[in-house]
Amino acid sequence: MNSFLANYLGELIPVAFRLKTEEGTQLIGKGEPEFTVTLKKDISKKDLMTSTSLALGEAYMRRDLELDRDLYEVLDLFLGQMSKFHTDTSALKKLIQTSRSKKNQSQEVRSHYDIGNDFYEKWLDETMSYSCGYFKEDTDTLYQAQVNKVDHILAKLHLEKGMSLLDIGCGWGYLLKRAAKQYGVHGVGITLSEEQYHKFKEDIEKEGMSDLLEVRLMDYRDLEKSGLSFDRVVSVGMLEHVGRGNYGLFLKCVDSVLKPGGLFLLHYISALEEHPGDAWIKKYIFPGGMIPSLREIIQLLPEYRFYTLDVESLRRHYNRTLLCWRENYHKCMDEVAREKGEEFARMWDLYLAACAATFHNGVIDLHQILMSKGVNNDLPMTRVV
Repeated sequence: MNSFLANYLGELIPVAFRLKTEEGTQLIGKGEPEFTVTLKKDISKKDLMTSTSLALGEAYMRRDLELDRDLYEVLDLFLGQMSKFHTDTSALKKLIQTSRSKKNQSQEVRSHYDIGNDFYEKWLDETMSYSCGYFKEDTDTLYQAQVNKVDHILAKLHLEKGMSLLDIGCGWGYLLKRAAKQYGVHGVGITLSEEQYHKFKEDIEKEGMSDLLEVRLMDYRDLEKSGLSFDRVVSVGMLEHVGRGNYGLFLKCVDSVLKPGGLFLLHYISALEEHPGDAWIKKYIFPGGMIPSLREIIQLLPEYRFYTLDVESLRRHYNRTLLCWRENYHKCMDEVAREKGEEFARMWDLYLAACAATFHNGVIDLHQILMSKGVNNDLPMTRVV
């Protein structure tokens, strides 16, 4: 038995479990084992010390590591211990410290969102919302939670008929379509994903909304010179692609197109503390992705005269959203494996399960920050519930 591996995993996983290898089975920890890890191939000390998440994640993708219990349930038991994971930032410098250039970030965004609309349609809900839902009732379906989320955001923005709304990172456009239908606003969505752009553009024409909505293939950095101006700006799940060091630039670009007194709602995955990011996620899921802490965004807002009006955490809502996505994904996982290979299929299952567990353990959070450009005394004095 690889004693280093047994001791390493024992320190990482705070519950008892069995470790099964070709050499036999060993009980790690004290008490009744919660699950069994079967290793068909040894994981080297070097790999674990270079990146715990890469070593374990790749072993799972290749089926070198198997579990006798649901993946999410196992991850939920120990991902709260991620601070104990090893990451050799020197050896992984190119992976961890990614470029903030427009060209590279465009390629990184497209590598994830342009996998194909057909792929996302298999397991997202009918709104094609790829961000945290809002479960107002225990009985809410994923679809209802996504509608709730959009309605929650639109209510916070205090929209009125004829207003203009910009959505930075508009995805497949559900938020803007609902804003136009419910409030009669004029909306512009920008995205770097060609798949999302073409689908949203097609929907606008199909639903006869060309007089109210427009979608552009556009980088947020081009807003400053666009000549555009808006009463309201929203950005949902896009800040994670901006990169540490560019947050001020992002806010400057928002400021350049938001009218005085206008409202900006920023919805993004956040962290308690600043962190360079997870190597496995960066290599396989979100190249160049970076999760800002709440405080590093909040502290920048005064530089652009953004007044913070409301901050809300939806952490547990994202845990439930991810579990709903994973339930849907399992229904089509065999089909995904046939189309894209078993490693890809297991990779995405690991991604959904791991994210759900990290939200549940508070490793990451989801915050909505509502702010005004300068003082706005015309808004209701009570918050949106």
